[in-house]
Amino acid sequence: MLNILPLAITMGDPAGTGPEIIARAVAERALPTDARVICVGDIDVMQHACTLFGDAVTVRAIEHIEDARFELGVLDVLSIAQIDLSGLRPGKVQAVAGHAAFESVAHSIQLALDNEVSGVVTSALSKEALHLAGHKFDGHTEIFAALTGAKRVVMMLASGDFRVVHVSTHVSLQRAIERVRPDRILDVLRITDRSLRGMGIAAPRIAVAGLNPHSGEGGLFGDDEILHIQPAIDQARAEGMNISPRPEPPDTVFVRMLHLKSFDAVVAQYHDQGHIAAKIVDFWGGVNITLGLPIIRTSVDHGTAFDLVGTGKARIDSLVNAVAYAQRMATRKEIGKKE
Repeated sequence: MLNILPLAITMGDPAGTGPEIIARAVAERALPTDARVICVGDIDVMQHACTLFGDAVTVRAIEHIEDARFELGVLDVLSIAQIDLSGLRPGKVQAVAGHAAFESVAHSIQLALDNEVSGVVTSALSKEALHLAGHKFDGHTEIFAALTGAKRVVMMLASGDFRVVHVSTHVSLQRAIERVRPDRILDVLRITDRSLRGMGIAAPRIAVAGLNPHSGEGGLFGDDEILHIQPAIDQARAEGMNISPRPEPPDTVFVRMLHLKSFDAVVAQYHDQGHIAAKIVDFWGGVNITLGLPIIRTSVDHGTAFDLVGTGKARIDSLVNAVAYAQRMATRKEIGKKE
């Protein structure tokens, strides 16, 4: 029998839709049946979120992971450090909410590092609120990298068998082009190959998207593919990775992965190249996965949706899929220990 530890779900920004999305997922019994989850957040905030769904879900406060009972319709909540949220304004960006969201993430990371949970699933936070609270991170990924000591992390967006990993994300297009360099691309390929194997794909097939139209058309539309991308591909193949032999045209590579099943993942060169494809494939249910961490981290692929706070209408698709992905990764990790 596999001993899979529970998953921690962060509350997200308490003024956003994170709390009610968690509550709704529990109320609708939508989370994977093989996943045991604990919410790390504020008891009062989570209790209020649950009231939106009548008596379909109740909150149970716990002080330690081992106190959780994982009962249907009951949300076990592990309190973060005491933060006064009595003046919280739902649907508004505010420092106290940013601080509470940060503490929820930090606490969850520590639980994973201490091997008390098998992984962390994050709800949406507000970068603006985070900065107002004095936590100068660009987002979740940077928090996880800093608090786990990870030297190199990359973003994967996933939906079923669709997976795209990025060479760069939240930088200007000009800076993104400057980051298309052999060493960086090779680093991403190594992390992607290793992570896919950790997900149970024995021999991952990875495509590398070109930067320019038609992958440069042999240098007619730019030589980035020749100077920077091809050398990384050649080295990765020399190391035994199953990488497409040349940069793939960006306008067809995702079709080949999704419909022709030619690849298990695509490495995109910049944010929009990968994100636009991912959003079209699954706008509501996509999952954000951070690769290169010493712990498992998946996340919803949407924002705080301040305009939907209190309506109970915020969709749960992404959270449900993020939990499912984290559970599969935790299961695969446990199987790997026994092999």
